[in-house]
Order: sequence, then C-alpha cells, then structure tokens
Amino acid sequence: MAAPPRARDPQSVLFACAMNSVRSPMAESLLQHMFPQGLYVKSAGTRKGELDPFAVAVMAELGQDISAHKPQTFEELEDWEGLNFDLIITLSPEAHHKALELTRTLAADVEYWPTQDPTTIEGSRDQKLAAYRDVCDQLLMRIRRRFAKVGAASD
Repeated sequence: MAAPPRARDPQSVLFACAMNSVRSPMAESLLQHMFPQGLYVKSAGTRKGELDPFAVAVMAELGQDISAHKPQTFEELEDWEGLNFDLIITLSPEAHHKALELTRTLAADVEYWPTQDPTTIEGSRDQKLAAYRDVCDQLLMRIRRRFAKVGAASD
C-alpha cells in the first residue's frame, strides 16, 4: 500500500500572499487558533507591506489579536528561521509563483487558494470591513475543510 502524500497531515504550514499584511496573517492566526499545539504556522509575502488596520479589526471581532504581526518577506523568513515547511498555501498569484520557485530547492507541497485582496475595495468604512470579513470567512471555511482531519484520531 502506498504511503499517503506528505502534506495530508502537515506539521508546519506557511501562508503566503503579496505583502503579508492582510490575507496571510489572517490565515496564520485562524489556523493557529484552531491548532494551538499541533501545528507550526507562519506567514510571509513576496513584498513587504504594512499590517492593515482593517485586518486587525476583523480578526479582533473573532477574538484574535494580530496587532503585533510584523509583515515579512519570504527572504526575511528564510534568513531568520529557514523555510522548513511541509506545506505552503498561497493566496495570491505572485505568492504562488514564488512558492513554486522555492520548491526547486525545498521539499514542500504547494496549494493555491485564490483569495480576493480586500484592499482593492472602494467605499465606506462599513463596505471595506464587509470585504475583509468576507475574505476572513472564506479563509476560515477553506482552513476548516483542509485541516478538518489534522489531529483527529485515525479510524
């Protein structure tokens, strides 16, 4: 019987997006809160951004504080602690290309979860917050679906 794919039950997960300021820190926090002990979770971006106050506000509504998050690039993460991840989940096209480049030298699996960038939404504060909430809800749904079996006792 063949061994299951390694990323089915990853021990370490990296979420990646364009600037590590909205989508990937949200996803990192959501997964960390789901598995506070069982998984090592980080996030990075292809470029360095500034932490987005709308992302902080939306996560605070869920009781998750990401206000201390410091956006970082793939290169900074690699310099600080290495890129030793079983699974890289990319949330933007540029992050996906970067992650695929990295797999030439890293033994990581890559999954692409196309995720809207809520910073592009125009409108009132409430309309913008609604867009960030939608992104957060989508990420939470994907994370629950993808990681539902992680940490569960096998049959």
